[in-house]
Amino acid sequence: MLAAVGLYGSTAAVAAAPLTVAQAIATQNGSSATVRGYVVGQPTATTTVIRSGYPNDYALALADSASTTSTSSMVYVQITSSFRAAWGMRSNPSLLGRQIDVTGSLSAYFSHAGLTSTTAFAFAGTTPPPTTTAPPSNCLAYYAAACGKSGAALKSALNGIIRSQTRLTYAQVWEALKVTDQDPDNSANVILLYSGTSRSKTANGGDQNDWNREHVWPQSHGPFDTNTQPGTDLHHLRPEDVTVNAVRGNLDFDNGGNQTHPEAPGNVFDADSWEPRDAVKGDVARMLFYMAVRYESGDQLNLELNNSTSNGSQPYMGKLSVLKQWNLQDPPDAFEQRRNQVIFDSYQRNRNPFIDNYRWADSIWP
Repeated sequence: MLAAVGLYGSTAAVAAAPLTVAQAIATQNGSSATVRGYVVGQPTATTTVIRSGYPNDYALALADSASTTSTSSMVYVQITSSFRAAWGMRSNPSLLGRQIDVTGSLSAYFSHAGLTSTTAFAFAGTTPPPTTTAPPSNCLAYYAAACGKSGAALKSALNGIIRSQTRLTYAQVWEALKVTDQDPDNSANVILLYSGTSRSKTANGGDQNDWNREHVWPQSHGPFDTNTQPGTDLHHLRPEDVTVNAVRGNLDFDNGGNQTHPEAPGNVFDADSWEPRDAVKGDVARMLFYMAVRYESGDQLNLELNNSTSNGSQPYMGKLSVLKQWNLQDPPDAFEQRRNQVIFDSYQRNRNPFIDNYRWADSIWP
């Protein structure tokens, strides 16, 4: 069996023939080894292995024969998060009966002979592929149900996680923004999203030179109102100068424009789009990614991203291809990360996953 030394830890481990399941059961000493066996189901308890209706992607059972039914002749394999999408039984029920090679630690799992902390999976006699699907180190426990997934499955999993949230009233948003967007250099002020300037927390309202509540996903793109969510979701509400907010209006986002606003240097706009200053391009993109994942069918409305800048009152926002560029151009910074944490800790109890892992956007919208 061939494999890169980095996958297995030593040249000796690469050269050694895979253990049989019987040998693995007899060698439960914590050492690293590769075990070859047939997938015979998913363990759910010390003496229980099921062959259908798999509840998750966390474990599988191996035996020396595909027809084995005695759990005493099986080794239970822990599927670490890097491999669940490709090797978990719920996602890949067709693995049943296939012969595979698994590398890990010969240690008890489910109080049963096991193979834990797995580092490589492959069909028997083939080279394990590089672990390019491994989740990043910032794949927090909060995202356990999403880690390792991609595409539509990732979007669905993230929706299932972040839709559990505490709802705020529109009046409560005023006070929340004074905390989430506090100027790190002046605790009496907030930072305005497009303008980038620092303004007194008490200067909130609807008069000239006040700041108000900017809906980065405009209310008319739905449409939705300011009843609890999505119109009061802090993950897309930011402080902004009243006049700047009015000029941005309900424009979609795109590169380019031939007009500027004196109170928002670095932003340009035209008849159908707004380009924010460079320092918050990624912030804008990630707020829109969040809204498109958080609000799906079954909510008040189903929000989606597209490549148009003429979405009018439809529940769409653009321009997706540009937002993806901005996301990579301007990764999450300390201000954005702190904001995400404050919303989670003190207000909504949910997170923006694209701040925690901004590369998930390219997986959902390739």
